[in-house]
Amino acid sequence: MSKIHDSSYKFLFSNPELVRDLIMGFIPDDWLHTLDYSTLEKVPGSYVSDNFKQREDDIVWRVKVGGEWVYLYILIEFQSTVNKYMALRMMVYIGLLYQDLIKQGKALPDGRLPPILPIVLYNGSQNWTAVTNVADLIPAVPGSMAEFKPSLKYLLIDENVYTDSELASLRNLVAAVFRLERNKDPSDIVSVIDLLIDWLADRPDLKHMFFSWIKGTLNKKPEYSKLFGKIDDLGDIKVMLADRLEEWAHGYIAEGEQKGKQEGEMLLLQKLLAKRFGAISAETIALISNAPVADIDRWFDRAIDAKQLSDVFID
Repeated sequence: MSKIHDSSYKFLFSNPELVRDLIMGFIPDDWLHTLDYSTLEKVPGSYVSDNFKQREDDIVWRVKVGGEWVYLYILIEFQSTVNKYMALRMMVYIGLLYQDLIKQGKALPDGRLPPILPIVLYNGSQNWTAVTNVADLIPAVPGSMAEFKPSLKYLLIDENVYTDSELASLRNLVAAVFRLERNKDPSDIVSVIDLLIDWLADRPDLKHMFFSWIKGTLNKKPEYSKLFGKIDDLGDIKVMLADRLEEWAHGYIAEGEQKGKQEGEMLLLQKLLAKRFGAISAETIALISNAPVADIDRWFDRAIDAKQLSDVFID
């Protein structure tokens, strides 16, 4: 597992708003969607295995069901590489968690154990090929032996199965995280930061959390690491990336100087619009092709911040 991915995701999903949006946006279950996620409480990880290795950094949450503390425990594991034995690993984690709940006297009133929802959040580049049930790791056996074959599933949330348009259609903080991880171009990142600034206008705590995560993530990339000075919020990151866009613009125009300044800027604007708003129409291309350089420059500046394509061309 990538330690960078693991630690950065643990930082994000230590916030109840992210856990709620993960469940509401990426787990299609009507019953789960009826729960009161304002009751979410983070559970300290304190499970000790037989070799005394503590798992104090696990992301475990509990939530009230039916207004009472009949706990649904949510165990989240983060993966950036495929682990063939993930099902076994999750079974071990769940066993350790149940042992800890019993030790703390947190079993249900009748002595039974509370339900646990085991989630594996995957963002690796390869297709996830590991089985999601530990039973599938064990060959079929005949007769009465079949009754004793263990069976335990985990819920896989694979970021790669969602298209950019699907993620963009969701007003969801986890969808924004997926988009920020997936996008490499400054214009794409600026577009998502615009949404976060709007969504989190009245949540300075979440806004600062995303600022810290984005800054930390971009700072690890060579192309951005030297660009961070004294920046304090998401707006500063947006300005920094807009400056990066201008550098990119100058480089792109330089490549097209042999075609003339107007044609170079025209192609640049088309590329920026396509990255921010998807495929552009023939009418829009014709409008840009026949416009003077001054109009193209003005439209390019607007395209960096515009929330929709029509905002670029408003006179």
